Amino acid sequence: MRIRDHLIAPGQPTYLIAELSGNHNGDKGRALALIQAAAAAGADAVKLQTYTADTITIDGPQACFRIADGPWAGRTLHDLYSEASTPWAWHEDLFAEAQRLGLTCFSTPFDASAVAFLQGLGAPAYKIASFELIDLPLIARIAATGMPVIASTGMADLGEIGAAVRTLQRGGCPAFALLACVSAYPCAPEDFHLANIPALAAAFACPAGLSDHSPGHVAAVAATTLGARIIEKHLCLRRADGGPDAAFSLEPHEFAELVRAVRQTEAACSGGAVFGVGQADAGSVQFRRSLFAVRDIPAGTVLGPEDVRSIRPGHGLPPADLPRVLGRTARVSITRGTPLSWSHLV
Repeated sequence: MRIRDHLIAPGQPTYLIAELSGNHNGDKGRALALIQAAAAAGADAVKLQTYTADTITIDGPQACFRIADGPWAGRTLHDLYSEASTPWAWHEDLFAEAQRLGLTCFSTPFDASAVAFLQGLGAPAYKIASFELIDLPLIARIAATGMPVIASTGMADLGEIGAAVRTLQRGGCPAFALLACVSAYPCAPEDFHLANIPALAAAFACPAGLSDHSPGHVAAVAATTLGARIIEKHLCLRRADGGPDAAFSLEPHEFAELVRAVRQTEAACSGGAVFGVGQADAGSVQFRRSLFAVRDIPAGTVLGPEDVRSIRPGHGLPPADLPRVLGRTARVSITRGTPLSWSHLV
């Protein structure tokens, strides 16, 4: 799977996405600053969300439109989305700023009008949010763009994920990736089930990764060890400034630490299984144990345990040869501290 210049596949660097969501707090300048912070932190891409409160919900008086618990408890969906939405009028400038900084910019559309709008901006990929994974008509519309798709699986079971994947494939999507995630904000470590990442990759023959709603970067690092090809993480300028998603977002210095940690983890996991002396530890071979004369041994002496021991460093015969050495006769005089070789023995 390729998004612009980035190949997302085993053996390639993990694709790191900074999710802006509503952390601009209604300020276009802050939105631009978030993109700049993402670039400085080492992200590969920034992702927006493209909707209006009226395209994602309605301003209904019924209790079902009011959030009961979590970080947005007591608010209506319409009120929350009015605050968190990224104005469509900003998108062109946000895309341009990302391009100027060498970042890929794409978005999550939440209805067909948003898909058409993003097509007009030349979006290089599309994201499907976990709550929208069961909206097969929307997925078909996204697939029809002919662009790569990243989909969060969230609460979906394997049957629902399979239906979404078939819709993408039949609709013309050239490549897709699936992200494990927990549709809770924030997410506790024990709820992650990171084993879903390799399971998704195997079940659907696609790149898999993590959409991470937890504090910190431990889950992202753990996901990398399990083969995650994509990590998506919310970014804010300062959690203290508030905002709809600030509580589970990383500040720029924390996102930079996530990038460093993921890149170090990739390096530590690279190269497959290797046993024996490698390049890094070649200089340490000398500190292994080996057989040494531990007292002066005259020529003709039959060697016993008081004459030879396994000690450091590793310049003599290997310790495994001790049974073959004991009982042999010294061919020459051997000075204490001499690493033994077969040339010393009859």
